[in-house]
Amino acid sequence: MARRIAIVEDDPAIRANYAEALARHGYEVAAYSGRAEAMVALRTRLPDLAVIDIGLGDEPDGGFTLCAELRGLSAKLPIIFLTARDSDFDIVSGLRLGADDYLTKDISLPHLLARIAALFRRVDMASQPAQQEEVLERGALRLDLKRFLALWRDQPVDLTLTEFWMVHTLAKFPGHVKDRDQLMHDARLVVDEGTITSHIKRIRKKFLAVDPAFDQIDTVYGMGYRWRA
Repeated sequence: MARRIAIVEDDPAIRANYAEALARHGYEVAAYSGRAEAMVALRTRLPDLAVIDIGLGDEPDGGFTLCAELRGLSAKLPIIFLTARDSDFDIVSGLRLGADDYLTKDISLPHLLARIAALFRRVDMASQPAQQEEVLERGALRLDLKRFLALWRDQPVDLTLTEFWMVHTLAKFPGHVKDRDQLMHDARLVVDEGTITSHIKRIRKKFLAVDPAFDQIDTVYGMGYRWRA
């Protein structure tokens, strides 16, 4: 069955171009021009992945609102921002709202397709039992790779795809410093180097919401991050 991708883009020509290109590559595409229209449809049927712009019609930040609404429906839905806005503030805002990737519209179509395919590979890996390891336990942390579930002190931590794989990469080798390049490679990340810090901050915030004493992720300045042994 073809993967279903939702595109939310207010420019008719851009929306049609992306929809046609994705359809040519075998995806089922549902295209929407605005946030309200998209949410009516997506509440009924979630796609397998969402590609959304930030400015939607008369809502300059409608895509941010939509991202938050979609995260409320599913913690695991892959979400990509595809927008002309490239400020650090917008990028950090998008990732803090739970997007898995943030791309600008000058990206080539092959690059976009590669990022989409990478996210789907991670979805597939999360839905299948790991060949050598289905559960990773490190002290109070339990990561169930078969059910794609993160627990801290037996309390669920609602991680996105990107966040789950980052925690897995850090916790698999406690005490080992992972630099940004290693995190992107080992965790199968498709984000740019500058967004790693934003993801780490969001991960810490989610664990702190479960346990205010959480302090397992160390920042090793000038080197990277590590999970405390």
